[in-house]
Amino acid sequence: MKRYEKFIYNILESKSKKTLVIVLTILALIGSVMMIPTKIVLVKMLPGKSANTFSIYVDLPTGSSIEQTKRVSQCVVDILKNEKEVTDVETYLGMGAPLDYAGLVKWSAFKNSENVSEIVVNLTDKHEREERSYNMVHRLRPIIQKKCEPIVKGTSIKMIEQPAGPPTLASIVAEIYTKNLKTQREFAKRVAEIFKRTKGLVDVDILEDDIYKKIKIVPNIDKIQKSGLSVEQVQKILYLAFEGMNIAVKNSKDYPSQIDLFLRLSDKTRRFDSKKLEDVKNRLASFELMNKKGMMVPLIEVVDVKEADSEPMIMHKNLKRYVDVIAETDLVSQVYPLLEARDTIMKEFSKDYKIEKTDYLFNLRFTDKKTGEVIDLKWDGEMKVTLDTFRDLGLAFIAALVLIYLLMVVYYKSYTLSSIIMAGSFLSIIGVIIGHWVADLVTDDTFFLTATSMIGFIALMGISSRNSLLLIDFAKALMINKGFDKKRAIAIATATRAKPIMLTAIAIILGSALLASDPIFGGLGVALIGGTVAAVAISLIFIPVLMDNSKAMDFTKQEKSI
Repeated sequence: MKRYEKFIYNILESKSKKTLVIVLTILALIGSVMMIPTKIVLVKMLPGKSANTFSIYVDLPTGSSIEQTKRVSQCVVDILKNEKEVTDVETYLGMGAPLDYAGLVKWSAFKNSENVSEIVVNLTDKHEREERSYNMVHRLRPIIQKKCEPIVKGTSIKMIEQPAGPPTLASIVAEIYTKNLKTQREFAKRVAEIFKRTKGLVDVDILEDDIYKKIKIVPNIDKIQKSGLSVEQVQKILYLAFEGMNIAVKNSKDYPSQIDLFLRLSDKTRRFDSKKLEDVKNRLASFELMNKKGMMVPLIEVVDVKEADSEPMIMHKNLKRYVDVIAETDLVSQVYPLLEARDTIMKEFSKDYKIEKTDYLFNLRFTDKKTGEVIDLKWDGEMKVTLDTFRDLGLAFIAALVLIYLLMVVYYKSYTLSSIIMAGSFLSIIGVIIGHWVADLVTDDTFFLTATSMIGFIALMGISSRNSLLLIDFAKALMINKGFDKKRAIAIATATRAKPIMLTAIAIILGSALLASDPIFGGLGVALIGGTVAAVAISLIFIPVLMDNSKAMDFTKQEKSI
């Protein structure tokens, strides 16, 4: 290690070389940190998870028939049949599939209408196929949407993957709060249009029922009584004809219980030719009921048939009316599309609204310049979870820094030496970020800086602090016990401790290599590997320079007797 000792001593002897080391370290710190805002290294809560299944949600306009839903769903299934990695497909018309991890938070259990369906796609085992499930979804999404959505105007087809982390309604959720239902709908449509124009956002949808014209059949009590019928009789025949009901039971020696006999019109007979008012009246005219006197009374004579607007479901959260505008991200982070969409919203809405920030970082409040009506836009979904997680991990990182710093102050009774140790810990972030950049270059998919990466960075702080502490203690012992001058003591301490520091680093790197290939904890592995490499370089080059420049390292033999 004599060569390395001489190398460090030459740096400490030259003021220009020490300045160069400090400048290069600062530039490396600035350059690495700037990789995040410049999108060289992308930030995300968790990367995509390759699974053996994914779902497809088919949502037609409210009021669409089950036949229309079936046609669109069949179109999707026909495309999936051509995929060799697809083992089987399950289609659930008018309902959601049995609840899975994703369906628990995406309201799948509440699906119960003719205009919705859910398609579950099962794939071959992820270890036996080359294409990952999220790459398959990325490839199939534009094909399916382009071919199947035009079948029924207004159809929305969404590709739902199993979430890799905390389950959320969608990657990006814009909650719009206002009391006026009409204003809320118009505002939501404008936000959805901006989402559709934002690069990286897909599967944009507004979670609200469409208002459509429906045919309302109301029993006319006065006419019913005059015709010798009962309201119950009229209601039952309508229900019997179109929905069906049990009318009797059948006994069988092969079954211990009675078998219900279910009666309704055939599918062809009970369906209307169109939704026009006249067609409905013509169909109802074919029904006749027998009154108390045995006379047949046409059903159309005792009911009022009229058009009416549908009654949409009204959503509330925290006792406030709201509507969700959702969007998924397509192999990109949620952060950057949201920031772009938010800037566009503020720019386009500023003509009609006074805009101000509210309680949360990205939340906005819009006040109509003409009417004074207030609309709140709050962000939720995986985007909010990402921000909350990185905020909490950032606070944990700061707390760890403060605790380590206070511990070092108590031990050394010097703020300067404690600051040197903390500098070595913090600068390991250079390796963490650069490690993710290198990992992104050598992998096919985008390698994100994730929440697990931040956990790895926090874990590195103890290791990095230990390296600096060893150098300071050893140099201090040489100066006090052996009488070495400061520069020589620092050079000897660095050269002597270089081997155990590097062996420790190699052990950490080899242990973390197994994590680096994991789809979820890969960020943790890369953070430990890159951060450890940077911590070693910082400890063996940059920390000795700081020690030499610090007057707190001016120990003497007299301090031993004291």
